[in-house]
Amino acid sequence: MNLQLNDLASQLIEDVSDGPEDLRIAQVDVPGNGLLLDFGVETEGGLEAGCALASICMSGLADIGIVPGTLGDIGWQQVVVQTDSPVAACLFSQYAGWQISVDKFFAMGSGPMRAVAAKEPLFDKLWYREDAEQVVGVLETGKLPGADVFEYIAEETGVEPQDVVLCVAPTSSMAGNLQVVARSVETALHKLYELGFDVNRIRSAVGSAPLPPVAKNDMEGIGRTNDAILYGGRVTLWVKGDDESIADIITRVPSHSSTAYGRPFLEIFEAAGRDFYKIDPLLFSPAEIIIQNVDTGRVHVAGRVNVDVLKMSFGI
Repeated sequence: MNLQLNDLASQLIEDVSDGPEDLRIAQVDVPGNGLLLDFGVETEGGLEAGCALASICMSGLADIGIVPGTLGDIGWQQVVVQTDSPVAACLFSQYAGWQISVDKFFAMGSGPMRAVAAKEPLFDKLWYREDAEQVVGVLETGKLPGADVFEYIAEETGVEPQDVVLCVAPTSSMAGNLQVVARSVETALHKLYELGFDVNRIRSAVGSAPLPPVAKNDMEGIGRTNDAILYGGRVTLWVKGDDESIADIITRVPSHSSTAYGRPFLEIFEAAGRDFYKIDPLLFSPAEIIIQNVDTGRVHVAGRVNVDVLKMSFGI
């Protein structure tokens, strides 16, 4: 399988860079290097910019939108993601699996550039990687990357620095906030992958999560966006194959299977010394999971939404 994810994302970049002001974002000049699009560091961005950023992050292989919903007894918007290419869109592209660390600059890297660098074990386990003439990445950070970051990514992906495209937004921006919450399906797939489930059996997926209020800083933004998925994310997967393996694993997929479950994420994060790697990895998953077996017609359900923690996190 070779989908050329970077080519697909590059087509979306062309659309965005034709009229960045329409999305309240900006193209930033990085002398001698590639294209830098600021979705919220020094720009305002917005909901449309967030949907565009999430789509780029998934290489255009998902439909992303905002729909009405509820948060307990309150009307509340939900970010919905739908894809017929869940493994490619989520694990090969969207998952924030590349830590970009160059001098004092640090960001979690998402997007299809990961499939070219192939630094993560999942690319070997799932037998995927690609070559690209231009690589596209999304960085979650409050600081614009300099030329040294472009050069590092170019070296790791085997392209020239001018062939690197980076889209940047902090969590505490409208676009950055939305693109993180558009990861409901991705968290479900990554959890199943970590539990040893054959993710290639997953043929289609739909996920939703409440769109949090934009936080006043990135730390609070990390808390709210994680809570949106951990306590409000709902994911349905259409899967082929046997039911026994699904029944055996499904209760371990939702976030409530973790011993860390039950408190706002910011509290959990602070207790772990702000170290993601000290947090129980079983926590990082949606609140509710439904798996529909298209071969047998069986439906498997586990998990629940926790409105109380969501309201606490969102300041309601």
